Amino acid sequence: MASIADISLSAAINLLSALAFLLAFAVLRLQPFNDRVYFPKWYLKGIRGSPTGSTAVKKFVNLDFRTYIRFLNWMPAALHMPEPELIDHAGLDSAVFIRIYLLGLKIFAPITLLAFIVLVPVNWTGNTLEEQGAKNLTYSDIDKISISNIPFGSDRFWAHIAISYVFSSWTCYSLYKEYKNVAAMRLRFLAAESRRPDQFTVLVRNVPPDTDESVTEHIEHFFCVNHPDHYLMHQVVYNANKLAAIVAQKKALQNWYIYYQNKYERDPSTRPTTRTGFMGLVGTKVDAIDHYTESIETLSKEEAEEREIVKKNPDAIMPAAFVSFKTRWGAVVCAQTQQTSDPTIWLTDWAPEPRDVFWENLAIPYFELNMRRLVMNVALFFLTFCFMIPIAFVQSLANIESIMKVLPFLKPIIQEPSIKSLIQGFLPGIALKIFLAVLPKILMTMSKVEGYTSLSSLDRRSASKYYLFILINVFLGSVITGTAFQQLQQFLNQTSTEFTKTVGSTIPMKATFFITYIMVDGWAGIAAEVLRLVPLITFHLKNAFLVKTEQDRESAMDPGSLDFATSEPRIQLYFMLGHVYAPVTPFLLPFIVIFFGFAYLIFRHQIINVYNQQYESGGAFWPDVHGRVVMGLIISQILLMGLLSTRGTETSTLVLIAQPILTFWFHRYCKGLFESAFVKFPLQEAMVKDTLERAVEPNLNLRVYLQNAYVHPVFKDNDFEKPAAVDDEEENPLIKTTRHTRRGSKSESENGGC
Repeated sequence: MASIADISLSAAINLLSALAFLLAFAVLRLQPFNDRVYFPKWYLKGIRGSPTGSTAVKKFVNLDFRTYIRFLNWMPAALHMPEPELIDHAGLDSAVFIRIYLLGLKIFAPITLLAFIVLVPVNWTGNTLEEQGAKNLTYSDIDKISISNIPFGSDRFWAHIAISYVFSSWTCYSLYKEYKNVAAMRLRFLAAESRRPDQFTVLVRNVPPDTDESVTEHIEHFFCVNHPDHYLMHQVVYNANKLAAIVAQKKALQNWYIYYQNKYERDPSTRPTTRTGFMGLVGTKVDAIDHYTESIETLSKEEAEEREIVKKNPDAIMPAAFVSFKTRWGAVVCAQTQQTSDPTIWLTDWAPEPRDVFWENLAIPYFELNMRRLVMNVALFFLTFCFMIPIAFVQSLANIESIMKVLPFLKPIIQEPSIKSLIQGFLPGIALKIFLAVLPKILMTMSKVEGYTSLSSLDRRSASKYYLFILINVFLGSVITGTAFQQLQQFLNQTSTEFTKTVGSTIPMKATFFITYIMVDGWAGIAAEVLRLVPLITFHLKNAFLVKTEQDRESAMDPGSLDFATSEPRIQLYFMLGHVYAPVTPFLLPFIVIFFGFAYLIFRHQIINVYNQQYESGGAFWPDVHGRVVMGLIISQILLMGLLSTRGTETSTLVLIAQPILTFWFHRYCKGLFESAFVKFPLQEAMVKDTLERAVEPNLNLRVYLQNAYVHPVFKDNDFEKPAAVDDEEENPLIKTTRHTRRGSKSESENGGC
């Protein structure tokens, strides 16, 4: 059980680590040769250029010592940009994401102050743990200011009950205000947003087969009949996964060819060589330039052959398409309505923006899609519970007595005060973080197998899986397995009455483990985020060996993006810990407040200067954020109810049972009030934007604007099936059908003239 000394050592280690990361960043960001690593977003916008200097040294090293005096000016600069300007600069997704950290500050800063004013004195004067110390109950000084120090059946518990209601009310009020603000921000953003292809386009899936018409003819016929005044064109979905794999392989070979060509141009006296086996490490030694030239030519032939197969094979056309309309209003009506009496066919939904499309999953048939999701849900169940084994092992590190029992020969070393403090105050948090490092990639792969068609939906689905995993393994697993292992001896030797008292005393004691985790992950981990050590090393390696032109240097510059699938569930763990331990062990709360404030500063800086988002969903993920905070709040209320029931306050259950019910009602109220803004687009807003656009650009040729928006990336550079540009006035208003005629060619059908 970690003591105040152990926590102090952990705090010192993590604070020093965080300060070291921040100081290293403050110095490295000033060096001209690191400029593209720490300010890539400004390069991508064309606002910033490569640093220049009068001497070669000044191009690499900053010799202006005045800038080193102001090395911390990036902190106020990160907070200086107003939110409307931040939205214009980085997008609404980024601006809404950092509001999650701001929400944490709004919720927990007042809660922390109130808890220390009211609950800490109540807990400290309980003196129960000292009396139970004679019964060999394991506890630390931190537990003396927790609910464990309150006597069994004491009236002092009413203070915790009252404060719990205050905490819950304040959290719900803050959530309501934030949901309302974010919903308003989203509607303003969509209303002010410039023209985008996804505003006019709907993704149609599970197109039923027709014996008389091809897929593309069937789609054209259906929409010409059912949306005659608004249908414009469509682009069928091709199963081009094999072609995309060939193109990706060819691109990788071209990168190696450029590498060896650059190497040869630097030293023409020696032809570079490589080996034909794995990664160029084994096999026959050959001339590298000739080898990759031949390999690229071979793949080019395969690419051309596969391209022809995709173009000519009817089976390569999938029962899905991107259908575009003449107006936003027409797209809204189609996306938000059921197309036929059979709800399993002609499934329509808003098309992702073109850069948000995950093309590999568009070719999955409907039945296979449902089977994949069933299998992945089963796999998630087993993954979640199998991971409890390493989590339980990590928890054993938090108890020094458990280590000495399993490894008695280490007892002389472990009993050293400094070693003991290091093990209990630092290792459990870092071990848990290492275990969780590999998990996001597994969960993202599972989401891709499930068949989601956009990067944003993949992120949201992976975040849901990760949150479930954290809830069951990291939180519940830590509390249940850790507590059981620590007090196992007492559990076995006590009567049933004493057993319930011990459980009530030991559950709050896991706060010390979570404090160490918060410091490792939320202090040092967030500080490491701003340093960008891996991108820094990668950029300089590429710059040394692969970069020859300015274009090469830009491709080596990887700004990255906000990892919503990992970051958001991690934030939710802090919300849950704060809500669970606020009325139980208030000592944990300042660590959470520091995390939210520190993370808000760091990620605001990264969004302004570094990250370049892959897509823009308009903050569509906020309902998930709200729902998970509410879920954590309800879990904390149920746990408090269970905890107090073991402490001789049976009547408290009747008083506290209203809390989760009222909180769930609050969630349903907010869902009905605000969620539609995140899943639907108002017809009135669509009509307003269409009317304004017709007034400002009466001769807009929307077909030309949309014709290449949803063509698969592997076809865009090869003039594949590009429909001709036709003015809207030239379109025939009569509805034609191609049933039984087969007159329209594939390209004409995709043009979509009705």
